[in-house]
Amino acid sequence: MLSTDIGIDLGTASILVYIKGKGVVLKEPSVVAFDRDTGKVKAIGEEARLMIGRTPGNIIAVRPLRQGVISDYTVTEKMLKYFIKKAVGRKTLRKPRISVCIPSGATEVEKKAVEDATYSAGARDVQIIEEPVAAAIGAGIDISKPCGTMIVDIGGGTSDIAVISLGGTVVSESVKVAGDDFDEAIVRYVRKKHSLLIGERTAEEIKINIGCAYKRPEPVCMDVKGRNLITGLPKTISISSDEMLEALTEPAMAIVDAVHNVLEKTPPELAADIFDRGIVMTGGGALLSGLDLLIQEKTHITTTIADDPMVAVAIGTGKYIELLSNDGSGEE
Repeated sequence: MLSTDIGIDLGTASILVYIKGKGVVLKEPSVVAFDRDTGKVKAIGEEARLMIGRTPGNIIAVRPLRQGVISDYTVTEKMLKYFIKKAVGRKTLRKPRISVCIPSGATEVEKKAVEDATYSAGARDVQIIEEPVAAAIGAGIDISKPCGTMIVDIGGGTSDIAVISLGGTVVSESVKVAGDDFDEAIVRYVRKKHSLLIGERTAEEIKINIGCAYKRPEPVCMDVKGRNLITGLPKTISISSDEMLEALTEPAMAIVDAVHNVLEKTPPELAADIFDRGIVMTGGGALLSGLDLLIQEKTHITTTIADDPMVAVAIGTGKYIELLSNDGSGEE
């Protein structure tokens, strides 16, 4: 018996692979660089991410997943194959069982595409799990009890907000506002306010270092390099966290509104549970400074961030397969 159970968090920004007994073994950006002329894949993952915005005409670096959903099927399949092989190595005798998580708002067609791509990438058995459920398991919440828990999972392409009880989703909403939109808001703001053009990667660095959704007690600044739109020459300016607050208010409020909508649709008994237990945030977007405080202020419900928000979904996806095999429904 040398088969492996694998959980994959198929994210718009990064892919995480969890292996039973080993934890998260791989975390790489979901980017593929290929030669447009020959269709050959040049690089996948971190190596390809470094090429974004820096390639000659014939080589393009793309993200085959847009807003948590497959936008380029063949590239996604190649990428999955590569990551599974990299995580597992070539020692397995049997194909692995793989559980993959997808946004809660994904359609049947989108689910099928993920399933097919995973089978083609070499899975023996594929389980599709909804992202908020995986996030809850990964955050250490016992979801099997008849007790409401609210999860706000902010990824790269989508934010999934769900109320979970008895192992399933009661109400959920998936909004296409997440980490990437924060980056875009920063690019737009810097272009409008400072006439400076910056790239995706620079915007992400700004977001991580000084971005905030709630006023910081101590403002921080950062030097940003880009191209001046008026002179067309490279230029460096200093940007403060207060400016970032201004830039990020709109996307942050879109997430708060979605949380509000889900709370409005939540049955009263579960709403009472959430009020007692609070809201749990997972996903890379949960690390945006002050976003938890903003949600807490607007909903008056205690909001906490899971221990390791970046990997919560991947851990939950992997544990989900273990739960299935413990129920006896998994074939060993």
